[in-house]
Amino acid sequence: MNKNILIIGNGGREHALAWKLNQSPQLGRLYVAPGNAGTKEWNVPIEANDIEALLAFALAKKIDLTVVGPEEPLCLGIVDVFRENGLRIFGPTRAAAQLEGSKAFAKSVMDAAKIPTAQWRAFEEAEPAREYIRKKGAPCVIKADGLAAGKGVIVALELEQALQAVDEIMEGSFGLAGSKIVVEELLEGQEVSLLCFTDGDTVCPMVPVQDHKRALDGDQGLNTGGMGTYTPPPFWTAELQRSVLQTIVEPTLRVMRERETPFTGVLYVGLMITEQGPKVLEYNARFGDPETQVILARLQSDVLPILWACTERRLRDIQIDWLKDIAVCVVMAAPGYPQAYAKGISLRLPSTLPEEGMIFHAGTAWEEGRGYVSSGGRVLGVTAKGETLAAARKQAYALVEKVGFPQAHYRRDIGLKGLK
Repeated sequence: MNKNILIIGNGGREHALAWKLNQSPQLGRLYVAPGNAGTKEWNVPIEANDIEALLAFALAKKIDLTVVGPEEPLCLGIVDVFRENGLRIFGPTRAAAQLEGSKAFAKSVMDAAKIPTAQWRAFEEAEPAREYIRKKGAPCVIKADGLAAGKGVIVALELEQALQAVDEIMEGSFGLAGSKIVVEELLEGQEVSLLCFTDGDTVCPMVPVQDHKRALDGDQGLNTGGMGTYTPPPFWTAELQRSVLQTIVEPTLRVMRERETPFTGVLYVGLMITEQGPKVLEYNARFGDPETQVILARLQSDVLPILWACTERRLRDIQIDWLKDIAVCVVMAAPGYPQAYAKGISLRLPSTLPEEGMIFHAGTAWEEGRGYVSSGGRVLGVTAKGETLAAARKQAYALVEKVGFPQAHYRRDIGLKGLK
């Protein structure tokens, strides 16, 4: 029987999910709430955090499966509400989503599971945090405890910068997310993300991805939600993956089960591959953005049966196949991002795409008479596949050149560290 699917969210991740789910022979009707200009044929004008309206819509349209993109509705408890009303939904409960919703909670789980991570302390007042930093010294990392759209992290190389970061976060730069902070040692090495499908018991890792968080080439500039990704990084091996699953992913899920808050959905583990081995930087409780764009570009299997199996605790029955291709995603952002940026910039997209290329919409809108315009900071995720990393990069940047987006800001070195 064909299934009616609702995707919640409006970013590049949600466009990628819609693009992939639309290929499923099991799909009935597809809806995206609220979506963007890339998903306009499926859009429903309901905001991602309006749980009451989303519930009413899902019940009225007899939605068979809801897939939650962003972290906010998960942390608000949308999974609990939908389940209480007899609806099938892919994602963790409110209690389990605290792995992303609170950095201090996540660190307590890591400690309980004896997971390798940075030394850390949590603070609810500024002065004890400053004292701790003066004692420990710089460099260090200061994080807002709550959700800050991927931006609530300050890497402080100097003592003065670290002390300022405490004031900046706790005085409201990130709203309520910064009422509590976590201070960590700075880990060094190669950063990589491993996203896993899980039903709470079984784990199926996706392909590993390297993100580029900083705004400028050479990992300079401010932290962003992510300026581009590629998969797989060349240093990732089958042995490293086994180690991460055995020492990090499985112990995390075990502790969540022991706490009677089993984690289902996508467990996203942000890792630093240090000289001592892999250590956890953070957890996310959902598909990453822009990681999803390159992951789904390489997913050979139909994604719908995978998501469905996770909601029935029978992921062990599913075979997941991946393409051998390498995939690269270059984020085209509005000039000024991640600080103040203009909206409403006219976009001209190529009328045809190469077989190996995709353009995923993020911050876009459709205006009658004007067509596509920018509506956010990260606007497009230009994605391409190739047999080699060099070929995939060449395809992606060739496609970037075909996009009419005046003064677009994008990094020119996505995936370059993989070639080195």
